Parts: sequence; C-alpha cells; structure tokens
Amino acid sequence: MASAASAEHVGATPALRRLHVSRFLFAAAWAALLLVSGPDLTTGAKVLLFLYPAFDVVAAVVDFRSAGAAAPVKGLYANMAISALAAVGVAVASASGVADVLRVWGAWAVVSGLVQLLVGLARRPMGGQWAMIVSGGISVLAGASFIRNASQDDPSLTTLAGYATLGGIFFLASAFRLSRSTRKG
Repeated sequence: MASAASAEHVGATPALRRLHVSRFLFAAAWAALLLVSGPDLTTGAKVLLFLYPAFDVVAAVVDFRSAGAAAPVKGLYANMAISALAAVGVAVASASGVADVLRVWGAWAVVSGLVQLLVGLARRPMGGQWAMIVSGGISVLAGASFIRNASQDDPSLTTLAGYATLGGIFFLASAFRLSRSTRKG
C-alpha cells in the first residue's frame, strides 16, 4: 500500500513542479505589473487584483487534474471555492476603495494560507513541501496584516506585490525541492 501511494506521488511530482514554476512566473509578473500600475485603484489595478485569485482557481484545478489519486482533494476543492469567492469579492470591493480590497484580500490570504498549510502537510510524503507549509503560515500572518492595514489613513496596495513575490519564491523553492526528491526516488 505504501509503495502504491509513493508511486502516485512520484507520478504527480513533475506536473506539480511545472505548476509551481508557472505560479512563480505569474506571481513575479503580476507583482511587477501591480507596482507599475501605481498606488491608485485604476482599471488596470482592478483587473490585476481580480486575476490573482482567479489564477489561483485555475492553478488548483490544474493541480487537481494532474495529481490524480495523489491529490489532497478536500484541500484543493476548498482552495478553488475560496479563491473563486476572493476573485468576486475583490472585484466588488474594488468599487469601494483600497481599504475594502485589503480587507477582502486579507481574509482570502488567511483562509487560503491555512488551506495551503494543510495541503502541504498532506503532501509531505512527496517531499519538497516545507516551502508550501511555511508559505501557508506566512500567508495567514500577512492576511491579518492586510486587514489591519486597511484601517490606516492611507492604505496601499503595494504590500500585495510583496506578498505575491514572496509567495512566488516559495513556489519556486518547492519546485526545486520536488526536483531533488524526484532524483532521489
């Protein structure tokens, strides 16, 4: 039984590694575009704010389909639902201003961070999951910070670029670790 589960993880590892690299590239490009869009909630910034959680939904679907039996199904379904709600929530909140966007984004970061942490724990047998576990924990803390920062006099979206960049770096670290665990196995 353990060798069958191990074989499922090994089969899912290359797809997960590619997905993690894609998530890093998307996060880096997204963060750069958000910074270039400036501090105001322009139409471009609103589109970017919607796209980030929407991309997370797509990534969870790809993860689910490519991982097969090795997929932590409940966690990925939860991530799809939470991120879809966040995309809609951010789109609605962007009509009200930066503070409301930060509140919605913060709530999403907290809940999705918990899910990411749990999915990483479930995937520990695959190897390369420490980055996902740490990233999930940091997301929870960052989300609480976004919610707190929303009540400041002049809240800013620039912290979201840092959040995305750091998350992308953790995905890249996980991709490298998955590469190492595949070569060992």
